[in-house]
Amino acid sequence: MLVLTRRIEESVVVGDAAGLEEMVKVTVLSIDGGRARLGFEVAAHIPVHRQEVWQRIHGKPQNRATKDT
Repeated sequence: MLVLTRRIEESVVVGDAAGLEEMVKVTVLSIDGGRARLGFEVAAHIPVHRQEVWQRIHGKPQNRATKDT
């Protein structure tokens, strides 16, 4: 797991280094009381889900660490 520290309005980009392939840009929009609000920029055909939603879609068992509280 890669762990990065970002401040509000700073981003992380995941994708091809040459910039020719699809990419995902994640930006920290706000931080409040231990919760970060993130913005995702991706191509329209790439689905983006919270992990617990993805697990339900794919019929995976949900563990307590990823369950919404």
